Parts: sequence; structure tokens; C-alpha cells
Amino acid sequence: MKDSRDKKKLGDIGEELAVKHLRKKGLRILCTKWIYQHKEIDIVAEDDDYLIIVEVKTRHISFLESPEEMFPMKKQRSLIDAAEAYVMIHDVEKETRFDIIIVVFENETPTIEHIEDAFQPGII
Repeated sequence: MKDSRDKKKLGDIGEELAVKHLRKKGLRILCTKWIYQHKEIDIVAEDDDYLIIVEVKTRHISFLESPEEMFPMKKQRSLIDAAEAYVMIHDVEKETRFDIIIVVFENETPTIEHIEDAFQPGII
């Protein structure tokens, strides 16, 4: 079980770094780990124009996959469903944008890649 605890801890650290990154960019963090019917949104943020749904992927450099492998269509659909629920429940009137943040640790040093507008729901 140590591996699953380590993976969760690594994911939590990545999400904390992602929140700091988004705040530095001037985004307001509305919530983290928002769950709707077993579907989770890692970070919900906003700026003046968009509601921003953020999926965070954290990896060690030795286990790095391509963004397509990290974020397959099934995961995208799940995130879209959760985002639609969030918009309805919170009566959001802004346009929604889907971002991916990839946090990669090489040794103990993290690098952050922020892919804004990573996919469009209508294209899936």
C-alpha cells in the first residue's frame, strides 16, 4: 500500500504547486478537489472572463507519459460532466475553459507546464 500513499502524496504536492502557479498568474481559486457523483475537478478557478477547470497531473520524470496518455478521452468526458454540474449548481454565467497543469519532478525539483484551453468539449 505504500505506493498508493506515495502517489497520493505526490499528487497533493502537485496540486498545491498548481494552485500557487495559478494564483501567481492572477487567477482566483474557487475550490479544489470538487466532487460530483464520483467525478473530481482538481481545481476550479476564474479570471474576469472564464471559469477555469484545471486537471493536474504530477509525475516523476522517470514515469512521464505524453499528455494524451495522461488525459484520455474518458477522463476528458468525466471532467466535462463534472464541469457542467459545477456550472449548473453554482449558476455560473462565464464561458468555461479547460486547462491541464503538468508538474514533473526531476530529483526534488518540480517544473510546471500549464496548457491553457487544452481541449474543447464540443470536439470530443
